[in-house]
Amino acid sequence: MNVVERLYGGFAAGDPQEILASLHPDFTGVVSAGMPLGVGGTHRGPEAMLRDCWGVVFRHLDTGPQPEEQVWSGPDRVVVLGHYRGTARATGRTHEAAFAHDLRLRDGLIVRLVQVTDTARWAEALTDKSTT
Repeated sequence: MNVVERLYGGFAAGDPQEILASLHPDFTGVVSAGMPLGVGGTHRGPEAMLRDCWGVVFRHLDTGPQPEEQVWSGPDRVVVLGHYRGTARATGRTHEAAFAHDLRLRDGLIVRLVQVTDTARWAEALTDKSTT
């Protein structure tokens, strides 16, 4: 299993230790602008990404990235294509949003992740239908 598979396996298992184990100490995560819950932007450090982005998302949504394809452009860069699928905990609304993750590797670990996703799909799931 490579480090990319380990990261997505950690998400699938809901295992924060496995997720952290796949990230380099100098990790930076860049999350799509416009993501709900205030998680968009740059997060520096594995623990900050887990606490301030992924942890926030997982508290509000039963969701995770489901990778469908890895496109390697060398030994230290891969673009992962797939979909987020899940349900918002408060509204019960399902969501599906395509994603592209641009991953950079260093020392066998993921040092940078840039996320591109359809942020409107996330917001729709979190919005109560009765208020729209």
